[in-house]
Amino acid sequence: MSLDETDRRILRVLQQKGRMSNADLSEAVHLSASACHRRVQRLEAEGFIRDYVALLNARKLGFPTTVFVEIKLQAQADEVLEAFEKAVARVPDVLECHLMAGTADYILKVVAEDTEDFARIHRQYLTRLPGVAQMQSSFALRTVFKTTALPV
Repeated sequence: MSLDETDRRILRVLQQKGRMSNADLSEAVHLSASACHRRVQRLEAEGFIRDYVALLNARKLGFPTTVFVEIKLQAQADEVLEAFEKAVARVPDVLECHLMAGTADYILKVVAEDTEDFARIHRQYLTRLPGVAQMQSSFALRTVFKTTALPV
């Protein structure tokens, strides 16, 4: 299915305010409430809208530290990649894991309370990940901007 401009307007608005009522959404995108509801249901059914979530404030919840960890594996065999990916998905402090092209095989985004907490995460989880040959951590000093909105 291709998206028309009305679908894109719906997606742009929902990315900013996912909890808005169908009545408010339909008004914002200039559709009747029933037409808007049908379109949203279709966008959900076809996987364009994957989920609705609450975006939490990491700093207020005690996780002000963000660390990006570059991982180099010992080998690139499928079983090594699969074992690593399965294990890293179980680390509660890892928010994202990306398979990379370039010098690192993976980049992880990790949240921590502070440097001591990251040291614990490193000892307890990261050093035990299978197939890791080398690891380099970089601490974010400040988040300049952050969005979850895709450019639709």
